Amino acid sequence: MIFGQVPPVPEAPIPQVPGFDPNLFWGTLSSDAKVFIVLAALTAAFFVVYPLVRAIARRLEGKTVDPKVKEQLEQLQSRVTEIDQLHSRMAELEERVDFSERLLAQTNQPAGVERKVPS
Repeated sequence: MIFGQVPPVPEAPIPQVPGFDPNLFWGTLSSDAKVFIVLAALTAAFFVVYPLVRAIARRLEGKTVDPKVKEQLEQLQSRVTEIDQLHSRMAELEERVDFSERLLAQTNQPAGVERKVPS
């Protein structure tokens, strides 16, 4: 044998079943009838399998959403909204305190004393 040549693969013999001819029905049909049968089988399989797949998908989706988890999620979202509101209120109060401190710092100086600003 020369390198690079691949030996032929032997074909397995097809078992013969006594009294069964595979071409008895399929071999006698026209090509149009064969196409129609294949399309009809695929359509029937689609109409049987599609609702099953949708039902399985709905069931899987329904298992992941537990009513208790959904309620807890809504509670957490409301708490986060409340915290955001408190945060904005806190920032406003900080600004008011800063303004009050500056106002008090200006009014505590005696009238005749000038303030020296370091250069």
